[in-house]
Amino acid sequence: MRKILFVLVILAVFLSACAPAAAPAAAATTAPAASGSKATGFGDILKGVLARGKLKCGINPSNPGFSVIDSAGAASGLDIDMCRAVAAAVLGDPKAVEYVPTTGDTRFTMLQTGDIDVLIRSTTWTFTRDTDLGLNFAPPYFYDGQGIMVKKASGFTKLEDLNGASICMGRGATTELNLADAMAAKNLKYTASLFDNPDDVFSTFDQGRCDAMSNDKSGLIAQRSMGKNPDDYLILDVTLSKEPLAPVVRQGDDQWFDIVRWVEYALWTADEKNITMANIDDVKAKAAAPDADAEIRRLLGLEGEMGAKLGLKNEWIYNMVKSVGNFDEIWNRNLGPTTKTAIPRGINNLWTKGGLLYAMPYR
Repeated sequence: MRKILFVLVILAVFLSACAPAAAPAAAATTAPAASGSKATGFGDILKGVLARGKLKCGINPSNPGFSVIDSAGAASGLDIDMCRAVAAAVLGDPKAVEYVPTTGDTRFTMLQTGDIDVLIRSTTWTFTRDTDLGLNFAPPYFYDGQGIMVKKASGFTKLEDLNGASICMGRGATTELNLADAMAAKNLKYTASLFDNPDDVFSTFDQGRCDAMSNDKSGLIAQRSMGKNPDDYLILDVTLSKEPLAPVVRQGDDQWFDIVRWVEYALWTADEKNITMANIDDVKAKAAAPDADAEIRRLLGLEGEMGAKLGLKNEWIYNMVKSVGNFDEIWNRNLGPTTKTAIPRGINNLWTKGGLLYAMPYR
């Protein structure tokens, strides 16, 4: 009997050791939806845009050089042209856009609830915005940094001169926290005046009701252009932060996320390949030759069913560049040297010209 019991114990231990381990509990793969958000699934947003026949693009209605809607309802600016590029790619018509005004406080909620399809509003990509809001950021199309503008007559030339000053800025942006960090690091005191409307920020500053104003440097250049005499203002030689500005979409629809990302990549690649509104038809005709640049053939819909992989027509890039231009054309139209809001390309140039814009291969 003892021998039998001993054999049974040994057998039980052996079987226990050979048995497969229980699988660990599956980790959550999807972040919880933000409060009040509209759940989306793969393909939902594209279907909605196609059915509506119009793209709903969230913008800032008063940001010269980036997005302005004039008294006649005409829209212009870099952000506006990015909206037009998405519409041209998806709908074949750059005019098929409804520009939806947003504020710093409302922009993310409007995206979460489906009031807009994409947010292109000089919006900074940050860790908490990326992780907490149920949103996805496409690649930055403008690398910026926060600055401070004063009137030259004030005599202020550096950050330390603003100790005890009042500083105007927009509400609901990264501006407020960045400035607080920078001033605290130097033990400087100041009073913050917050506004929902960018026009109110500048007008309050211009009227002398605050000593300085703070915003992304691109925004300061844009707002300076609104003054009666832009030379009266000085943007201090200080950069308070990194501000990578990027389009934003809701999480849950990877197809739409891919579309918005590849609109940017296609604009940069067309810039790199020197494909413009004016020459695109000639480039397409030459690309029909069997020894032509293979990537250009794919870009212009002559090879590979690339558009179908996004749920778009094969000519989506041709339609976009033909009607809106490449990224260099968009930049020069709105921020080029002959505009009131002129900003050098600098780090916002292509990687081939020393900048940070680098498109993934279209293959």
